[in-house]
Amino acid sequence: MEEQEAAPGSPDAMEGEAAAEGVTEEEAAAEGVTEEEAAAEGVTEEEAAAEYSWPKLRFDFPPRRVYHFAHQFRSPCSSTPAASADNFLKGVKWSPDGSSFLTSSDDNSLRLFYLPEDAYSTAGEQTAETAVGGEDSYGANIQVNEGEPVYDFCWYPYMSVSDPATCVFASTSRDHPIHLWDATTGELRCTYRAYDAMDEITAALSISFNSTGAKLFAGYNKAIRVFDVHRPGRDFEQYSLLKGGEGPTAFFSTGIISSISVSPHNGMLAVGSYSQTTAVYAESNMEPLYVLHGQLGGVTQVLFSKDGNYLYTGGRKDPYILCWDIRNTVDIVYKLYRSSDTTNQRIHFDIEPCGKHLGTGGQDGMVHIYDLQGGQWVTAFQAAADTVNGFAFHPYLPLATTSSGHRRFGMQDEFEEELSLAGDENCCSIWRFSCLQES
Repeated sequence: MEEQEAAPGSPDAMEGEAAAEGVTEEEAAAEGVTEEEAAAEGVTEEEAAAEYSWPKLRFDFPPRRVYHFAHQFRSPCSSTPAASADNFLKGVKWSPDGSSFLTSSDDNSLRLFYLPEDAYSTAGEQTAETAVGGEDSYGANIQVNEGEPVYDFCWYPYMSVSDPATCVFASTSRDHPIHLWDATTGELRCTYRAYDAMDEITAALSISFNSTGAKLFAGYNKAIRVFDVHRPGRDFEQYSLLKGGEGPTAFFSTGIISSISVSPHNGMLAVGSYSQTTAVYAESNMEPLYVLHGQLGGVTQVLFSKDGNYLYTGGRKDPYILCWDIRNTVDIVYKLYRSSDTTNQRIHFDIEPCGKHLGTGGQDGMVHIYDLQGGQWVTAFQAAADTVNGFAFHPYLPLATTSSGHRRFGMQDEFEEELSLAGDENCCSIWRFSCLQES
């Protein structure tokens, strides 16, 4: 991705204007209101900031399904019922600016959906619940087809639809280099290529941008490679993760690096592996800090809390999400239950923008919400009839999205007898939560 002059309205441009006027970036960014406009409208800086505070979600009322997508994930181009039943969703992620969300499915495709205009308006709060048996709410705006199964995907952290240069996301798939895709056109921007000892391309199993968006961390078998985002190609720094000896990082004999999470504040990098361990490194030089043991299965997701003081890890065939205090890693703080003890699927969880609650899916089709203050269960709602493998809170609206589906095994005759799936199977939905401001 080439360096370009900051576009009007982009984060860099706003920061420059704020510096020129002697105000902080937060003050300039709050609601996008200038000092002159605020003065003209009689609005103080505190009032402008309060107007854009995170929504306080109410979990005592079940959320409403406002948009639903199912048919387009069932391979309509295929004439065989088996192919339709075979495809399933594997995950969903909101863009950092909240304008769109990205899904991954077993047909080696990434689909991008932009949020409709009515989702931003106050009228959207009164939207009736969408039926699951009818047509999809709308079609995907962009579909990107990878040649092989997609291992992981992530958004550029400063993606903003108002600045096309930042509208990109990265993906990694089997036997392919890391691809950087344009989120406005669906075209390939560039690739980041890693080579093994035989000078053959080796695929990353997990990817994540750092907090500044300048580096792209990629997980491989027993190694991490770090790419400079502005220098695509085969230039990278490689770090072996084989450690031994004594101390907090002893016996970290990693296998495949399955998940990477960058702390938002303290310069730490968490790395989960299928060897049932999670390691924490200093992001600047990849110095190992400590290793966390306790997951029953291979680690499939690691995620820092919003303040960077806690780390949450989930595993394969492990019914518990573990909470770790990175300031004192002697023991687990608490465990959060989810139904995932008999599936090899990666089941994603997410933390709301306020940082107070965590939501996770499970095999039972339920989404469970937990209070992170003490790990107490708050509520649950039925999101699908099959495995909910993806859950994500919207960055600033009282919305969340879920993806569901799992691989179905059976003979060809069984698929012919069951020509179609139910409306709440292998589907993606957007849910609207009630807020404290609403009655």
